[in-house]
Amino acid sequence: MTGFINVNKACGASSAKEVSVIKRLTGMPCGHMGTLDPMADGVLPVAIGNAARLFDYFLDKKKKYLATFKFGCDSDTLDTTGNIEYNVGNIPTAEQIREVLSEFVGEIMQIPPKYSAKNIDGKRGYELARAGVEFDIPPKKVTIYSVELKENISDDSFTFEIECGGGTYIRSIARDLGKRLSTCAIMSALTRTQSGFFTFDNSVCTANLTRENIEKSIIPTESVLSFDSIYPTERQAFKLFNGLSVESDRPDGIYKIYKDGFFYGLAEIKHSILKVRTKLC
Repeated sequence: MTGFINVNKACGASSAKEVSVIKRLTGMPCGHMGTLDPMADGVLPVAIGNAARLFDYFLDKKKKYLATFKFGCDSDTLDTTGNIEYNVGNIPTAEQIREVLSEFVGEIMQIPPKYSAKNIDGKRGYELARAGVEFDIPPKKVTIYSVELKENISDDSFTFEIECGGGTYIRSIARDLGKRLSTCAIMSALTRTQSGFFTFDNSVCTANLTRENIEKSIIPTESVLSFDSIYPTERQAFKLFNGLSVESDRPDGIYKIYKDGFFYGLAEIKHSILKVRTKLC
């Protein structure tokens, strides 16, 4: 049993807890492809068995979120789970927000939240923050493809649709947007609606899964990979599937490779040399 479960993570549940449910139901090693904070909900792809070897291929996948930012508030965690300070700034209008959103699109430098899993001298940021240790986190380059104001849902709260690359912190966008508008803002809600191939529409809640029905929700590994396919000849296959390489006239890159007509894993062509890279079947 291998492949993916596209979990619709419940608000309040940890990503690790959702993974443990899939592990218990399948009896296989499992891992998620990009954590979600407990307060967030939505798409959490969980890899089963050898599919977990694809983690590095998901790092650059585009992700979409619906996020609610609350203005005029500040928090040590940059969201509503921390110590909140109220009435610490003005509430911008929708027009004022839209005027500056383009500044947050593209490759930008972003400082991750201190309450995060960032590694600081061998310690997690949230561990140091909880212990009251003073520290700085260096900015990192992230890619934000779009930020759109969707709705003004209350006097001080607005909902945004954000499409970004891996490693982007939505809480940091709230902080930085507030600062740009000469006020403060925190994230009060977050739903991930897409992570690469996986979308909210085809996600499933772990509460509805059982040992009897979970197999119906497993997405085959090969279907989430957009690479072209290679079907080696019998002579090529003998070498490739015994750890050797063969010449190839196809363009350099990553390919799905098949053995006896069945999906086997990923292969790479580099300088016209083809070699199996990752077994996934």
